[in-house]
Amino acid sequence: MALSRDMSQDQAFEMVQTLLDAPESRFPLTFNSDLPRIRELFHAATRNQWDPKTDVAWDQLKPESYTEEQRYAARLYWSRRAWSEYGAISESPSLQLRFGVENRPSDMQLFFTIRSQEEARHAEVCHTMAEKLGGYIEKPVQQLFEGSVSTHGVRRATLNADVPLEGIIAALVCTAEEIAFDVFKHLDDVTRDPVARQVVRFIMRDESRHCAFGWYFLEAICETLTPEQKKMIENSVITMMEKVELNGYHSSWLAPENPASCAEVEADRITYEAGLGSTVEEVEKPVFVATVQRIRDQMKPLGINLPPFHHDKLGTI
Repeated sequence: MALSRDMSQDQAFEMVQTLLDAPESRFPLTFNSDLPRIRELFHAATRNQWDPKTDVAWDQLKPESYTEEQRYAARLYWSRRAWSEYGAISESPSLQLRFGVENRPSDMQLFFTIRSQEEARHAEVCHTMAEKLGGYIEKPVQQLFEGSVSTHGVRRATLNADVPLEGIIAALVCTAEEIAFDVFKHLDDVTRDPVARQVVRFIMRDESRHCAFGWYFLEAICETLTPEQKKMIENSVITMMEKVELNGYHSSWLAPENPASCAEVEADRITYEAGLGSTVEEVEKPVFVATVQRIRDQMKPLGINLPPFHHDKLGTI
């Protein structure tokens, strides 16, 4: 079989998947049988592809049923969601490069090929949601808030040979993406607009696989790590929590209070009340606290011990 220029994207994808699944395939990709759970995640991802343009019921979105204030707030919210995905689009290829340079099992490298596509879809669908509501907003209205939607150089660590790959995965996947998954799981409970909820569910489904990869990876290598390496992982996770997540990256109400963050928090409240996505401090706070505790509990048996974290709005968690 050969790829044809006249072949549709779906037909080409189906052909490639057939080659991958064939028992005696000569397709030049190989899988490392030592990590079957990660290989299964890759296959699950390839079976669950979706297209932001055609698989979301955009015709069911009725912008005219919302006030101008609600539409603007939701545009700001969904634009911010898109901003948070842009860094992830470059993160996956960087991690894939690290897996290759360090000669890690091929399953890991292959998983990140599909993860790159998923992060790109997340950015596209959030961008489209903002566009459908009246227009994508390219950056925070007030520059002060840019510090909260920045990852503060954490993702650049993927290309820093001095930072262990295990620490990057623990911080970016087992921590940040675990929080992202719970954010979207919570949004699924509080979002009433059918299209906004469909978008949330598509993203949540992908995030569940991303989180599973991170934990499978850590479990597979934890016994080989020295106490010093585990300490480096702890430090990476602490940096992610204190500099990024507790700074308002996924939840605007956690950002340092200033006119910019107050404007974003108010936009989130209006969006939440309209049922167009987003949430508010009093509703999300117990979700966030539970997520942090679960991350701590899951890392402890691996020999990774996280300290308590403090935030003015959360106390010590």
